[in-house]
Amino acid sequence: MTLETRNFIAGEWLDGAGTVENRNPSDLSDVIGQFAQADAPQLAQALTAARQAQADWGATGPQKRHDVLMAIGLEMMTRAEEIGRLIAREEGKPQAEGKGEVYRAGQFFTYFAAEALRQLGQTADSVRPDIEIDVRREPVGVVAIISPWNFPVATPAWKIAPALAFGNAVIWKPANQTPASAVALTQIIAKQDIPAGLFNLVMGAGREIGQALAESAQVDAISFTGSVPVGRGIAQAAIPNMTKLQMEMGSKNPMVIMDDCDLDLAVAHATNAAFGGTGQKCTAASRLIVHERIHDAFVEKLVASTQALKVDHALEDGTQIGPVVSADQLAGNLAYIDKGRAEGAELLCGGTRLERATEGYFMAPTVFANTRNDMVINREEMFAPITCVLKAGGYDEALHIANDTEFGLTAGIMTRDLARATHFRRNARAGCVMVNLPTAGTDYHVPFGGRGASSYGPREQGRFAEEFYTIVKTAYIHSGAPA
Repeated sequence: MTLETRNFIAGEWLDGAGTVENRNPSDLSDVIGQFAQADAPQLAQALTAARQAQADWGATGPQKRHDVLMAIGLEMMTRAEEIGRLIAREEGKPQAEGKGEVYRAGQFFTYFAAEALRQLGQTADSVRPDIEIDVRREPVGVVAIISPWNFPVATPAWKIAPALAFGNAVIWKPANQTPASAVALTQIIAKQDIPAGLFNLVMGAGREIGQALAESAQVDAISFTGSVPVGRGIAQAAIPNMTKLQMEMGSKNPMVIMDDCDLDLAVAHATNAAFGGTGQKCTAASRLIVHERIHDAFVEKLVASTQALKVDHALEDGTQIGPVVSADQLAGNLAYIDKGRAEGAELLCGGTRLERATEGYFMAPTVFANTRNDMVINREEMFAPITCVLKAGGYDEALHIANDTEFGLTAGIMTRDLARATHFRRNARAGCVMVNLPTAGTDYHVPFGGRGASSYGPREQGRFAEEFYTIVKTAYIHSGAPA
């Protein structure tokens, strides 16, 4: 096996117990490589090395951490086009989106490089005489990071960067659908001057490596992004060890379209939010709740906008929507089309597999209308280029529909009414609310996360990340009475 397909454990590139094949979903004849799968002994080796390395790294000064993270971030930004093309090739998103993802991932590292220097504690006087109090944050220890395939570099970056910035060691298990992107990021991290074992790439199936991480008493914290069922399984396995948890899971994001909105802007933002990244985003707008007075006009324009999108090979110039990530994902998407039609939803466009010059998992972006909020297609996260239109008689009904879900990640409203926008901002049950913007698209310097079944544990990103990656210690110091 070549270096580029191995796991990175205890500072060395190692062959695995087996391999998985990685193919281009835009062109199934394009085999990207055979990538190593770790076994239980290798995971144990990684955990032991991480524990030892963390002690050294935790004692390292903030300037060194800053310099390491800054070097990682700058190289990622410099190589954004190269690695972005690799993401497009193995995950299927258009290469412009892949490039943007890598650049943004680099920004996460440079942001947390600065946070490594912002090590400010607190002091206080005790209520007792001659005692001072020192409050500071310490590393949580060994962090397991389990990341998804849809943002194969950005999502792990916003977990790895704060983990290292705050003095922790990392065991990273990426999704098996995107191993090449994981290796590319690991190569950049591996060349830094860090203790052997501080950062480990351990690729493997979730039911094996992921489950073992969740059950391990050697793991102090787990940051997971993925589905609700998997998240619940991780929590159940981790709780006996009292492992700290941070989980970002499912969504069913609403975008409310009011009758006073800029209609063309609403259509543009809805199209972007529903179909960007082939709809394979946790922030995608899969429920479009439209005021009845503009419903027909909005739907007509939305269908035209959707049908105008170019679906093609991710590396083809002008492609706006690439393939879905895998055969299983495509089959699941088409099954939702059948469920929607069986429940009485009106299929206005899309819903079919497409043929292109190369064999791939291409799917026409889909719009359902005349849907109800109790339909399966409006209750379950599809993670697909499918959006559903619901008609609302007014703002109050629209807000009720928007909040009628077990999820609560993002929510959006299109309106010119400031009072209505403010009310929605304060009453939408979601962790992130967008006004006159797509539901997708967040910044790296502010908290990200949801409520309900969407999230569990402390927020990700920005300064809020320290809540998960550190532990607060309060020290009492008796200074003694003056002579």
